[in-house]
Amino acid sequence: MRRPALGYRPGMSDQSDENEKIGTPDPTEGTLEKDPEDWVSGDDPMTDAQKSYLDTLAKEAGEQLPAKLTKREASEHIDRLRKGLGRVD
Repeated sequence: MRRPALGYRPGMSDQSDENEKIGTPDPTEGTLEKDPEDWVSGDDPMTDAQKSYLDTLAKEAGEQLPAKLTKREASEHIDRLRKGLGRVD
């Protein structure tokens, strides 16, 4: 009995697109930084994690911010507050 090739899944096409590349590093891969303006979901409500971190940073900075922000707005405030508090990597 012949074993399927490693990584082969039933239903996978054996043909690939001529322009398809594998093993080519994506320059943004492995980084968490992406311009919030480029986010597809940037207009969604901020995540619970963002809200919690932003709350911590705002308290430390002595600021009050609206509780309802978008992901993009929250990210921008987080970046600004981190810089202001000297927490920049």
